[in-house]
Amino acid sequence: MIIKRLAVFVAALFLFACSDEPSITADSQEAASDAKAVLAQASASDGKALYIACQACHGPKGQGNRALNAPSLVNQSPWYLKRQMLAFMEGRRGAHPEDTFGQQMAAIAKTLPDQAAVDALVAYIDSLSGHTPERTVKGDTKKGEDYYTMVCGSCHGPKAEGNELLDSPALAGVDDWYLVRQFELFRKGIRGADDKYGRQMVMMAPALPTDEDVTNVVSYIQSLAEK
Repeated sequence: MIIKRLAVFVAALFLFACSDEPSITADSQEAASDAKAVLAQASASDGKALYIACQACHGPKGQGNRALNAPSLVNQSPWYLKRQMLAFMEGRRGAHPEDTFGQQMAAIAKTLPDQAAVDALVAYIDSLSGHTPERTVKGDTKKGEDYYTMVCGSCHGPKAEGNELLDSPALAGVDDWYLVRQFELFRKGIRGADDKYGRQMVMMAPALPTDEDVTNVVSYIQSLAEK
């Protein structure tokens, strides 16, 4: 019975992500509760089993799905994925009323029982093969390179590979449309207000003052992933 309800929960997540104005119903809350029970019964070392709550949106191979507003999970550093999952679970991300998609992830992340489950889930995602994301943002890569070198490279690395010592995640290989969205959230203060790491990006956001600047930089980052 619980497994059937988990299937209903995964289907609900699919519909929830498709909606521009998602809502939490009594049925979805009950399904989420049952999903949490199933996840709690799963072995903390079984990341593949835990991933069932993720694949409806992020895909069976972590490849993401833009139509569902779900970014790729591969090509990202495990330490950063863990930090973001914990931020969603603990209410440090996805709490802002204007962060619709962040609220979705927060609700899903809270179905995981504990940090051991997060570790197992991240380890499983890290085992999935990476891929070069499709280019959806087109800008001036030369201007983007200049801006990236001046503004971003010192933290995120010359090849946008990230730097854990500076708390800076990889950017190359992350969906370009997702990077644009997240930068906009930082610029508006919707993301980062309750997260000491996110606040760093909030402070840096004015360094790219226009949408064109952001497009150019993201276009350049995408070119690094394609090399």
